[in-house]
Amino acid sequence: MATRLIPYEALKEKCIPFSKSHIWRLEKAGKFPKRVPISAGRYGYIESEIDAYLDRKIAERDSAGGAA
Repeated sequence: MATRLIPYEALKEKCIPFSKSHIWRLEKAGKFPKRVPISAGRYGYIESEIDAYLDRKIAERDSAGGAA
């Protein structure tokens, strides 16, 4: 399967409504997939890494014993 890059704007479609500055903070802390530079001032995210991030968040919720 080919690697697919998605732009920041596509993150909202995946239910990730974070601002760019919040995502950058999470990236720096190692809590969010790192951006891939595409051109000057443009970045993308590897879609499979974003999907894996969401899978981890779901697993964290499920392992919390049903806590809301």
